[in-house]
Amino acid sequence: MDISRDEQRLLHALAQGGNIHALKDETGRIVAVECYNRNGWILACDMILFRKLRYKKAIKSQNSGPYRITRRGLELVRAELDNR
Repeated sequence: MDISRDEQRLLHALAQGGNIHALKDETGRIVAVECYNRNGWILACDMILFRKLRYKKAIKSQNSGPYRITRRGLELVRAELDNR
């Protein structure tokens, strides 16, 4: 399964230790997301990209924590030189 360039970029940052914080409204629905790399810098991420990655099971949240990359996400991300 191929993934887009934006999905690849975000999964690569998550593979290096980043995470995604979901912002919820009073009913508990996710209304916005904030994506961070391992250094705490905010990444470009929108709800459409977030939903695509959740649909592909590339990211997952445990115990209402931030979303992190899954094993499936690690399989989807292609290796880059700065991963070493």
